[in-house]
Amino acid sequence: MQRWNGWGDARTDYPLPENAHRWLRETLGPLEPPQDAPLDEVLAGLPESTLPDHALIATDREARLRHARGQSLPDWVALRSGRIGRVPDGVAYPEGEDDLEALYRFARQRGAVLIPYGGGTSVVGGITPEPESPPVITVDLQRMSKFLNYDETSRLATFGAGIRGPNLEAALRAHNATLGHFPQSFERSTLGGWVATRSSGQQSLYYGRIEDHFAGGRMISPCGPLVMPPFPASAAGPDLRQMVLGSEGRMGIISEVTVRVSPLPEYEAFHAVFFPTWQQGVQAVREMVQARLPLSMLRLSNAAETEANLTLAGHEKLVNAAHTGLRVLGQQRGEKCMLLFGATGPANQVRTARRDALRIARKHGGFHTGRYMGTKWAEGRFRTPYLRNTLWEHGVAIDTLETIVPWARVEMAADAIQTAIRQAAEAVNEPVFVFAHLSHLYTSGASIYITYLFHVRPDSMLANWHRMKGAASRAIVEHGGSITHQHAVGTDHAPYLEAEKGPLGMALIGEMIDTCDPDRLLNPGKLIKEVPHVG
Repeated sequence: MQRWNGWGDARTDYPLPENAHRWLRETLGPLEPPQDAPLDEVLAGLPESTLPDHALIATDREARLRHARGQSLPDWVALRSGRIGRVPDGVAYPEGEDDLEALYRFARQRGAVLIPYGGGTSVVGGITPEPESPPVITVDLQRMSKFLNYDETSRLATFGAGIRGPNLEAALRAHNATLGHFPQSFERSTLGGWVATRSSGQQSLYYGRIEDHFAGGRMISPCGPLVMPPFPASAAGPDLRQMVLGSEGRMGIISEVTVRVSPLPEYEAFHAVFFPTWQQGVQAVREMVQARLPLSMLRLSNAAETEANLTLAGHEKLVNAAHTGLRVLGQQRGEKCMLLFGATGPANQVRTARRDALRIARKHGGFHTGRYMGTKWAEGRFRTPYLRNTLWEHGVAIDTLETIVPWARVEMAADAIQTAIRQAAEAVNEPVFVFAHLSHLYTSGASIYITYLFHVRPDSMLANWHRMKGAASRAIVEHGGSITHQHAVGTDHAPYLEAEKGPLGMALIGEMIDTCDPDRLLNPGKLIKEVPHVG
């Protein structure tokens, strides 16, 4: 059973070692575990649905509550406090495209809006109903999740858009194939959601982002179906797949997705390297990616993230071993920044990639600690989000944000974003611990991923979050970064989108929405802000 007010399966926990408790208190000061609202009280406080009975739509309180929010910090505050605000009036479970068309007809008749729902993992308010919305129907696509076709010769696989990551990979594994798309939300998120939000997986350096996988498919809009044949390439005008990628359910509901898949890799290995400074680590990973080494992942943590991750995971001995190794290499003082790198593919290619990566790492002062940390990361990478539940229960909130900038701005932008968060917190006397890593590296730039820890305070934490998130978003824009590299726009990033797209770009997005959804039936308030005109 999925948690109704947190991350993942209710049977899975992420216990903290005792030294992690001590570290949290030393870092943030005294902590006070919050008193979360119990499920029965929250359910009792929900209003009745305003919708009439419909064969496709459930209107019971629990189904509506479980589809009311995603995984953003404001979503957590709402669910944990019991102050939910607007909830869906019903949850629809379509089984095919005919059902989607029936839901459009019903929404028009009732003056309702529809919110497409994959795995409910949005961290930017992507599935949250607007406060003053007309009747809301959340459209859960879990029943549209079949493995529809596999073209082994062309390496093309077609699925219902509601299939979740583990089920997709299990189906492909039976054919000795993989999509290789592994976002941290892999266990809960869906293929259609990955397309609709332009998702990026942790091994995108080898497999590519979702736009590299997305060969074609079908999107059912309120004005009819959009069919995208899976051509290997085409010069026939603009690529309509690019309109669907990142559309966040505003133009239609994705029903089928055809993806390019790869053979299961012969071999895969993950390694850890420690650098004495962040600057040396940045130089090393930039050289690796610009040399086009056949790696599948590069993830460079700054000193604060290295400390936090290893402490919370109980790996203090590894920190000491890395310090000893750096001292042996002549690095008497350092910050100890950890790089995790992975190589995937034929065994000889993996060996070559490892050799060349370690040669570049040593050139920049790196110390290789072997495969232990890399293996542990790979084993637990989809368990890490459960830490968010544990920290909250100890009185610590955790939030993340990310951007991407050219290499010339990476160090400056990373420093500026972290500083903006700290200053915003200091202005209201809020202790905060901020850290960063680089991931999803490209020859021309890198994604900067920021995490920050602060107190769970029932009366002030949402206001504090808005200050920190706003300050960080403004710093991203000021340093020429994208407001999002992999987390989509939703409501949280919508105010900053025009800085990236410009007035004409925003108008074009609006025109595409008008064409596909002239009555504004779909996911109002996401991607762009406008007054819905539901008929």
